[in-house]
Amino acid sequence: MSTSPTRFDQPGHPPATITEFQGVRSLHLGTSWVQGAMRIAKPDNIELEYVQMMMMWMLFHDQPQHIVQLGLGSAALTKFCYRRLPPSRVTAIELNPNVIAMCQAQFGLPANDARLNVREMNAMDFVLDPANRNTVDILQVDLYDEEARGPVLDSPEFYQGCADVLRDGGIMTTNVFGDDFSNYDKNLQTMELAFDAVVWLPEVHDANIVVIAFKHSPSLDFSMLYERAGEIKKTLNLPAKNWVNGLKGWMRDHQ
Repeated sequence: MSTSPTRFDQPGHPPATITEFQGVRSLHLGTSWVQGAMRIAKPDNIELEYVQMMMMWMLFHDQPQHIVQLGLGSAALTKFCYRRLPPSRVTAIELNPNVIAMCQAQFGLPANDARLNVREMNAMDFVLDPANRNTVDILQVDLYDEEARGPVLDSPEFYQGCADVLRDGGIMTTNVFGDDFSNYDKNLQTMELAFDAVVWLPEVHDANIVVIAFKHSPSLDFSMLYERAGEIKKTLNLPAKNWVNGLKGWMRDHQ
C-alpha cells in the first residue's frame, strides 16, 4: 500500500510539510507557523475558529453562484464550500504548487471538476485580470507566506482589484494577521478606500482578525441576522451567533 508524501518541496517555493497532534493535522511552509489545520476524523469540517469566521458572509448571502478563495491554506474553506454549498462554483487561487500537492495528498482536497477549480497562479494576477471583473459573489482572502508576518498582498491596487472582481452585492472576507499593530490599521484603511463598508470582528486567537468588506453597504437588521445565524448553526454547525454578536459590538463601538 502506498502512503501519501508528508513533504512537497518543488524548488522555487517554500516546502509544504505537516505535523499531527491530538488528532489534528497542521500544514506548515517550512517553518513552525500553522498555515491551516484539519481534524483527521472530520476532514470536511472547518477546524480553526478564525477560518470559520471567514464564512460570516453567509449572514448576508445564502446562495452565491461563484465563491473564490485567494490562498488555499489547508483547503478548509475550499472543501467546505464545495461540499456543503452544492449550488456554488468554487475557485481557489494558490501560488505555491507544494501547497496544492499537499492539500490533495493529506487534506482531502478533491480533484477539479465542473464546480471546483484549484488554479496555480498569483492572486494579484487573478484580481487584476479584466476577464474576472464582476464575476465573483464571495471572495475569501487568506494570503500568507512562510514567515506569516502580515498579508502578502495588501496594496491599494490589490484591494481595488478585489472589489472589482465582485459582482454588485458581493462580499469579501479576509484574515488580517501580523506581528505589528500598524499592519492592521494599514490594511483596514486600504480596504476602506476600495469598499463601501468595512467591518472587523474581535480577535479570536493568535492575533487573527477577520474583516468583512461589502462592495455596497448593507442594511443591518439584527433580528434578521440572528434568525439567519440560527439557520446557519442548524444546517452547517457554524457558530454564527458569535459573528452577529461581533458585528453588533462593532456597530456599538463605531457609532
